Amino acid sequence: MSVLENIKESILASNSIVILTHENPDGDAVGSSLAMMLALKKIGKKVDVVIPSLNKMYDILPGYEDIKKYAEENDNYDLCIALDSADLERLHSCKEVFEKAENTIVIDHHITNQNFGDVNYVNAAASSTCQNLVVVIGYLDIAISKDIAMCLYTGILTDTGGFRYNVQIETFEIAAMLLETGIDIAKIYRNFFDLTTMARTKVLGKALDRLELLSNGKVAFTYITKEDEEKYDLMDGDHEGIVNYGRDIENVEVSIFVRQIDEKYKVSMRSNEYLDVSLIASKYGGGGHMKAAGLTSNMSFDLLKQTLVAEIEKQLK
Repeated sequence: MSVLENIKESILASNSIVILTHENPDGDAVGSSLAMMLALKKIGKKVDVVIPSLNKMYDILPGYEDIKKYAEENDNYDLCIALDSADLERLHSCKEVFEKAENTIVIDHHITNQNFGDVNYVNAAASSTCQNLVVVIGYLDIAISKDIAMCLYTGILTDTGGFRYNVQIETFEIAAMLLETGIDIAKIYRNFFDLTTMARTKVLGKALDRLELLSNGKVAFTYITKEDEEKYDLMDGDHEGIVNYGRDIENVEVSIFVRQIDEKYKVSMRSNEYLDVSLIASKYGGGGHMKAAGLTSNMSFDLLKQTLVAEIEKQLK
């Protein structure tokens, strides 16, 4: 039996389904979660999406209002579907929900995925989890409505940086198919690429003021602190995109953005042409893609900075 057949069998046999994704969810995580929920509801399934913390920017997506912050103690699920998560730890506070479910499915596109479900559909060649989900929804014989299409398009658009990274011919074919449902792509693009808040603008200014070029100008590095987040009253996701500003500087190969979370540091890395940041992230407990990866570290700030720059310099040309 193929993986897609196993997924279909598990879903059709389940009465109560929960959908989870990684902490600090991005457009692909939220878009795939809501698209899957809307699709499964079309075939009469009882479905919950649990995302503990979520930026308000996603409120334009259909189904946003149905997202639960946590699962109730008496919620018992036949099936748990983890989306866009490379390993169990990435589910963070929802890890226990996954472990309690009778059956589990993992659908993802990260090359570092650990295949931690009972059934795993991981196509690392795909641009996004949403692109993989188009295949899964099609195999379930569920028609993609305008609402589902909006969620799927959001995931593909954001994870490819506006169709700039990790795209294939199939990515554009799928985007065209989604467009045929009548979605407003201008509205989606503006919401996720252009629209901002004063808090996000101010913290971006702080990060840019701290930005420095290292390794003969090939590495850009900046950060924000816990105090910055409190001062500007940042919401979840307000830091998104800061790492890209360093990457876009002339001659920079790798951009590093660090933000403080309690006593830990969350690292985002982006590369331009040849350096594989996923190898560095994986070495320190993280993961991602060749040109976009991240990790969380308990190192001191200075040691973390020194370590990351040293690892990057080993790959620089």
